[in-house]
Amino acid sequence: MTTTLLLARHGQTVWHAENRYAGVSDIDLTDTGRAQAEALGRWAAARPVDAVWTSPLLRAVATAEPACRALGLVPQREPGLRECDFGVVEGRTIAEFETEDPEWAAAYRTDPVAHSFPGAEDPRAAAARGVRALREIAAGHPGGRVLVVAHNTLLRLVLCTLLSIPLPEYRRMLPRLRNAAVSELRVRPDGTAGLMSLNVPCEEDAA
Repeated sequence: MTTTLLLARHGQTVWHAENRYAGVSDIDLTDTGRAQAEALGRWAAARPVDAVWTSPLLRAVATAEPACRALGLVPQREPGLRECDFGVVEGRTIAEFETEDPEWAAAYRTDPVAHSFPGAEDPRAAAARGVRALREIAAGHPGGRVLVVAHNTLLRLVLCTLLSIPLPEYRRMLPRLRNAAVSELRVRPDGTAGLMSLNVPCEEDAA
């Protein structure tokens, strides 16, 4: 049976408000991020949702909490959904990195997979673990509807992999997933997937 995964990026954090890379660092939500989490909770409460899974990072768990509270569900944490480790740019902006290594920054913009940041997790490995996690979640909820709260770069890498988009194109094809916006992905029993909607804000529906 096909499983529907409702993929949501976590709410805004301090670093994201400043356009800083937040990968494996455990950064808390801003007041705006908490409001986005509440809006996602209202959105989920108005729809059938059978389970909630999150990245183990604090910002994802906190974003899922209002939905779990509204639905009466206990969130399940999946390590494979954590954000990519961005190496030397953790907590920094790409502009700051560019001032010290303009050639690497230019190469990254051209191909962010072949030229990921120094010390960063290989995007191909991140995509593989993310796809594996989503397929396992889908297999555990056949025919169900599951809210999955994770991260901007990881989800973009996963979507490109599942939709047969070349991985180096992930920044160009999917420039940004909005905080607490929802993308609907349907995963078939064989692990293939189809995208039903992308990056849909929940604020209007949740108001």
